[in-house]
Amino acid sequence: MEMAGEVCACQVRATGKMYACKKLEKKRIKKRKGESMALNEKQILERVNSRFVVSLAYAYETKDALCLVLTLMNGGDLKFHIYHMGDAGFEEGRAIFYAAEICCGLEHLHQERIVYRDLKPENILLDDDGHIRISDLGLAVHIPEDQTIKGRVGTVGYMAPEVVRNERYTFSPDWWALGCLLYEMIAGQSPFQQRKRKIKREEVERLVKEGQEEYSAKFSPDAQSLCKMLLLKDPKERLGCQGRGAQEVKEHPLFKQINFKRLEAGILEPPFKPDPQAIYCKDVLDIEQFSTVKGIDLEQTDNDFYHKCATGNICIPWQNEIVETDCFWDLSALPTDGSVPPDLDWRGLPSPQPKKGLLQCFFSRQDCCGNCSDIEEEPTRL
Repeated sequence: MEMAGEVCACQVRATGKMYACKKLEKKRIKKRKGESMALNEKQILERVNSRFVVSLAYAYETKDALCLVLTLMNGGDLKFHIYHMGDAGFEEGRAIFYAAEICCGLEHLHQERIVYRDLKPENILLDDDGHIRISDLGLAVHIPEDQTIKGRVGTVGYMAPEVVRNERYTFSPDWWALGCLLYEMIAGQSPFQQRKRKIKREEVERLVKEGQEEYSAKFSPDAQSLCKMLLLKDPKERLGCQGRGAQEVKEHPLFKQINFKRLEAGILEPPFKPDPQAIYCKDVLDIEQFSTVKGIDLEQTDNDFYHKCATGNICIPWQNEIVETDCFWDLSALPTDGSVPPDLDWRGLPSPQPKKGLLQCFFSRQDCCGNCSDIEEEPTRL
């Protein structure tokens, strides 16, 4: 089950920054019993700060919907680019670049002990400059230290053999799915199912567990080597699962031309830049998505769930927004003659008498006005 919702562009009134607003209709969430999934996606998103994973900037509610305000990605998803922009598949250099950025995104998730579990072309989005981000983290889950999890979760054709067999795992399914995605970007088709040809789920899962993928002349020796190492059936032998995680994948010869330090800094030029005038999606309307949900009533007991989701701005993305939009300089501008603006000058004004522990003093002890109750106390949330 996916917690799909209407997505539209939005703009923050205070700063002018553009975002994507994903609206999850409250009645539809309740009808599908998707409360835990929606809350999980929100909590996972606010834990991760990576240029290769969509960021959650704000979370709020309206009367009818929960709204997640996310990084705006105008360039479409990889599925559209693989299959609807000429011949299926990419030149190998472009596939390598995207695979490298996805590898960094998975590394950042795994560093937070989050396994993604739904890596596929539809969930990889391009921004205005041609960089990618991992999106739709509804199936992602946090794995406590020294523990494993179990669950047949994911998309048919991209689920690893250990997931299909309902075995316990940690991060191995993500490296398998990266192998599937790299194969698909180069070959123009998935390794275990053919596009436009219906194969039963049971047959796809049999191929995942037992079948051997085939490689055409489109694959260089290094590309074929990496795919084979990521698509090993035994997770103990799979690249990325032998103790060093993403570093094992980064060191593969296929990435010898990628400077990962520069890639992570966002200063490598992408091989493809989306046209700002183009619309990178098919003209398809999901009727069910916008239809009225009948027979579902929202009750007072639902409010606890909404309050957990609608927590306002998320710290780091909000700070980045203030810096990127130059609001920081407007807010921190001081007179050139060294004087303090009236609204910042506390001297000579009557000092408030706060209750103990409600305010935090931001002056050093020798400069403190003496009216703060306790410098060490926890500051109030505004």
